Amino acid sequence: MPTDHVPVLAGELIELGDPQPGQTVVDCTFGGGGHARLVADRLGRDGMLIAIDRDPAALERFEAFATEVPCATRFIGASFATGLAQLAAEGLQADLVYLDLGMSSMQVDTRERGFSYAYDAPLDMRMDTTQSFSAADLVATWDERRIAGILREFGEERYARQIARRIVNTREEHPITTTTELVDVIVSAIPIPARFAGGHPAKRSFQAIRIAVNDELREVDDALPLAWDCLKVGGRLAGISFHSLEDRRVKRFLADRAQGCVCPPDFPVCVCGRTPAAELVTRRSVVPTPGEIAANPRSKSARLRVARKLHMEESA
Repeated sequence: MPTDHVPVLAGELIELGDPQPGQTVVDCTFGGGGHARLVADRLGRDGMLIAIDRDPAALERFEAFATEVPCATRFIGASFATGLAQLAAEGLQADLVYLDLGMSSMQVDTRERGFSYAYDAPLDMRMDTTQSFSAADLVATWDERRIAGILREFGEERYARQIARRIVNTREEHPITTTTELVDVIVSAIPIPARFAGGHPAKRSFQAIRIAVNDELREVDDALPLAWDCLKVGGRLAGISFHSLEDRRVKRFLADRAQGCVCPPDFPVCVCGRTPAAELVTRRSVVPTPGEIAANPRSKSARLRVARKLHMEESA
């Protein structure tokens, strides 16, 4: 299956996720199938790889992929939270579940999808092209306070208030329907000296709008416990993140399950009886090597975290 997709931290995922022949693995974010191909080769003829992706374009790539790998395969066309909920309801017990969060390189590089500030395209940014709500709808309908809020929270944009105000003022004169129009609005709202510091001036705003359009952080929050439920004892959960908002969620989720006693420190003995449900395979996040960053600059911000399930947790 020819593809220009370069999977990030691929060797590290294979080493730390440790897929073995005959196992069942869930790839929650199939994308271009780069990670999935490496995993499938490890699973062999007796293994099973289940791929999830909400992007309809991923199905065609998966169909080609499925004819070329040795293991059994299955595709679920849904967001990863919805797909994992389906698998959990089926009672799936997997050996490895992994998530490669954020948008795929193919989504960025497909100009008409409108993810990139580098191309002139319709203002879209939908990961699921059957979804009705797009970036153009957000820019056209959300009020100034709400736009400023997501720019500040999801993009960590210093000039969130000014950009939101400029968007609202501009759309009163004419609709903002293309990426270039939005870039021009964003740049015009940022003080001139700040436009030349810290990368492209529209980068943070585009990230924030994309996250909001696709409800990405809620997806992560919903998916992590579902992924954990789908693991058998001894199974591993891996998450590759590309910005701090995602990584913080993965880190907190795994650390919480790796924690034992939660009694107050002044208690002479433990009365909570809590034991760790996870062993952290990665004590710190794993980052790309300088060689990988040189070969694939988009990998620079990637972080990988992995934990192993020690026992089944009792339902609350």
